[in-house]
Amino acid sequence: MTSNVIDGKAIAAELRIKVKDAVSSLESQPTLAVVLVGEDPASQVYVRSKIKFTKKCGMRSIERRLPTTATQAEIVETVRALNVDESVDGILVQLPLPKGINSDAVIEQINPSKDVDGLTETSAGRLILGKAGLRPCTPTGCVILAKSALGDLSGKHCVVLGRSILVGKPAALLFLEQNCTVTIAHSRTDNLANVCRGADILIPAVGRAEMVKGDWIKAGACVIDVGINRVPNADKSGKTRLVGDVAYNEATSVAGSITPVPGGVGPMTIACLLRNTVLAACVRRGWETPKILNI
Repeated sequence: MTSNVIDGKAIAAELRIKVKDAVSSLESQPTLAVVLVGEDPASQVYVRSKIKFTKKCGMRSIERRLPTTATQAEIVETVRALNVDESVDGILVQLPLPKGINSDAVIEQINPSKDVDGLTETSAGRLILGKAGLRPCTPTGCVILAKSALGDLSGKHCVVLGRSILVGKPAALLFLEQNCTVTIAHSRTDNLANVCRGADILIPAVGRAEMVKGDWIKAGACVIDVGINRVPNADKSGKTRLVGDVAYNEATSVAGSITPVPGGVGPMTIACLLRNTVLAACVRRGWETPKILNI
C-alpha cells in the first residue's frame, strides 16, 4: 500500500484562486496589515510571502516594521493605530516577538473583528461557543486538507496529537464542527501509540521530529502533519532539512493519505489567512460574503 500524497501547495493555490475571485466581486479592496518586529530571518521570509500573495489576490497590503529594540508599549501603540484605521480589515502580528515582549498581551490588543489569525480571546471564545467568527489559519487548513482527501468527515474519529492554543485545541474544535468524534492526545496520554492507531484522521502537532512512527498509524488513515522541524542531513554535511512530526517514509506504507513536509499544511496557513481577510472585510463593511469561500 502506498499513501495518496495530499498536495498542500496545489490545494492552497486553488483556495487563493477562490480568494482572488471573491475579491474581484467586492466593492473595494480588502486590506491586510502585517506587523513585523525585529530581524528574525524566518519571520521576514513568512512576511514577504504573505505580502506577495495578498497582492496577487487583488488585496491591499500594509507593513509596519519595528526594530528589535521596540518596547511593548510601542508595539501595542502600532496595533491600536491599525485598529482605528477604517481602511484596515485584518491585522496580523508576526510571531515570535523578540525576547521580553509579552506576545499574548500584544495579541489581545487586536480588534477581534480584524483578528485574521483567530488568536484573541474573543475569537477563541466564539469558536468554543460555535458562533461565527475568524478561525485560526493552520487548523482551518488542516480541515480543508482532510476534506480534500476524505470528503465528508462526519463520523470519523479524529485524534489531535498536541494541545497548544495555536493548533491543537482549535483543530479539535474545528473537526468537532465537522461532526467528527475527537480525541486530544498529548505527552501525558497513556498508551499514546494505541490512541493514535485508533484515528481515521491523525493530526500530529507537537513539534517533535518524526515522533509518530509507521506503526502508530491505522491502515488507511488520513494523516495531516502539522510539524515543521529542522534536523541535520543524514549525510553529515552540516546542512539541515525540514521534517514533520511523522516518520514520513514509514507512514506512507500504512496511511491512506498523508501531507508531506514541506508542501503540506504550511501553504494552507497563508491561503487561509487571505480567506480570513476577505471574510473580515465583508463582515466589517456589511458586504455579502462570497459563497465561493465556504468550506
